Amino acid sequence: MITANQLRAARALLNIDQRQTADLADLSVPTIQRMEASDGVIRGNVDSLMKLVSALENAGIELINPGVTSSAGGRGVRLREHVTKPKMKNVKQSKPSPRRTLERTR
Repeated sequence: MITANQLRAARALLNIDQRQTADLADLSVPTIQRMEASDGVIRGNVDSLMKLVSALENAGIELINPGVTSSAGGRGVRLREHVTKPKMKNVKQSKPSPRRTLERTR
């Protein structure tokens, strides 16, 4: 499966935050936070774990489990080559306040 450290490393490789990770995996932000707060292997709802792993793999992340061929052995993550930026859901951006808009036009 996936560890909390692997999840944080995967987010760092993709340069995304917890909210973007939640959107990518169709999970809630508190779920991602709980997963990252885990000690070692993430435990939780199997469906949520599968959504997370699938979303990370679709975004170009390769999870390296113990025993898999790697230069140093052990767990890890790597970004596959030729990966496009992960597709995020459209997140509503806050509209500038009328005061800020007015200040910009002066």
